[in-house]
Amino acid sequence: MEIRYSTHPEQVKAFTTEDIRKHYLIEELFVPNEIKLVYTMEDRAIIGGITPTTEAISLEGYDEIKADYFLERREVGIFNVGGPGSISVDGEQYQMENKDCLYVGLGKRELLFTSEGSENPAKFYLFSAPAHKEYPTQHVAFKDVEGDRLGSLENANDRVIRRMIHNEGIQSCQVVMGMTQLNTGSVWNSMPTHTHNRRMEVYLYIDLDEQSRMFHLMGEPTETRHIVMKNEEAVISPPWSIHCGSATSSYTFIWAMAGENKTYNDMDAVSIEQLR
Repeated sequence: MEIRYSTHPEQVKAFTTEDIRKHYLIEELFVPNEIKLVYTMEDRAIIGGITPTTEAISLEGYDEIKADYFLERREVGIFNVGGPGSISVDGEQYQMENKDCLYVGLGKRELLFTSEGSENPAKFYLFSAPAHKEYPTQHVAFKDVEGDRLGSLENANDRVIRRMIHNEGIQSCQVVMGMTQLNTGSVWNSMPTHTHNRRMEVYLYIDLDEQSRMFHLMGEPTETRHIVMKNEEAVISPPWSIHCGSATSSYTFIWAMAGENKTYNDMDAVSIEQLR
């Protein structure tokens, strides 16, 4: 498990491109037959990728969190961004098609991740945060969440947002997760942008082809920076930072938050005029 420490906005003003990528960008999340985990001190969230191919992979406890089992003091939201697979939670099986979501609450001991086939393996993306009580394990299929259409083609942000783990959906202690899909011809996300000092956030960008790139914007509104990203890479957004971006083609991103509250619309708007 890799450890990432929190950064102060004053530090970031002097960061090189390499510094920014080292602190915030998460590359190579989905390695065949491996678990990749990053523990960030931003609200003590854990971001991870699990890619089983020929055998099941078990998510267990780690010394970095001093836990006998992973969910001893945590909860986790999981999306499958690959081929069909399944997750077994204390012996109960959940089928996971592409873009399906599963929430697993505090106290569950055994999590086993499996792919239906090795040629097109499942790619399980997870976001975990500390939890104070148990909520039921719940699965939601992508096809069953219609979502809300927002933006417009004229503004290059015609998109559909699907909220999975939130106050009006799957219940959790503090994890909030969902997915936004940009329609063909649209490339901008979360613009006009915002910050929310009550929560950190992570974006995972998917559905980009090999030649496409994502230009993710971060930093204070008056001290913006950018990170050039590829498909299936994630980026950590501290509470003080904006988080938005544009790509060379349409794409999908999974957003995940943890912190003070679960109120999706609790944000501090940043106008276009404020950005520098």
